[in-house]
Amino acid sequence: MRLKNKSALITGGTSGIGLATARLFIAEGARVAVTGRDATVFERVKAELGENALVLKGDVRSIEDMRAIAAEVKEQFGGLDVLFANAGRAFPSAVDDIDEGLYNEIMDINVKGVVFTLQAVLPDLREGASVILNTSFVAQTGQHGISLTAAAKAAVRSLARSWSYEFLDRKIRFNAIAPGAMDTPLISRWGMSDEWVRDRKAEFAKAIPVGYMGKAEDVAYAALYLASDESSYVVGTELVVDGGASQL
Repeated sequence: MRLKNKSALITGGTSGIGLATARLFIAEGARVAVTGRDATVFERVKAELGENALVLKGDVRSIEDMRAIAAEVKEQFGGLDVLFANAGRAFPSAVDDIDEGLYNEIMDINVKGVVFTLQAVLPDLREGASVILNTSFVAQTGQHGISLTAAAKAAVRSLARSWSYEFLDRKIRFNAIAPGAMDTPLISRWGMSDEWVRDRKAEFAKAIPVGYMGKAEDVAYAALYLASDESSYVVGTELVVDGGASQL
């Protein structure tokens, strides 16, 4: 029970990495609030996570939504020991294909969403809390057609460093997790055909040194380490979970 008596908030927690992390945190003794935008899945998520979970609707790009979520979490939990700013958006696009709408979506969800999330919950983070920011291995590599997402995630990596220093007086630890090519629902939301998705997954797997795509649970275990007291001396770092894709 590595998170016994701790309370956590996970944005983007109704599917993929966020949901897998919520399951693991609860199994390790935490009370967990997850956020999402698709209310049609909320009942299923509530049933899966059980009585130690809150499922809250909100968009990380809206400071009003995040303040309302923070207020609900404070009322139910009293305060927060862990924040996993997991909500994000990745979309492949060549430079010539980037329009204002796509630019705003990628930057707002990945960067503004992280800033607004922290602003909203900052008063409720307990001394010694752990904040985990979701980045990506693509920020460490040069790859075709993913420059906008890589730039957004590089900005989030920078926030982890800056905020680590800014909140030393409150003993709040900021760290990042950089997932690699993970077999989660994200790629299926790009609007491509099932055949295209299968082909891309096969390509991703071949490009990864270990030979296969990761699972959401692989990132969840990394988040558990950073959330727990076992990582109390880990501050401002980025834990890469990518099967060696950016390192080998």
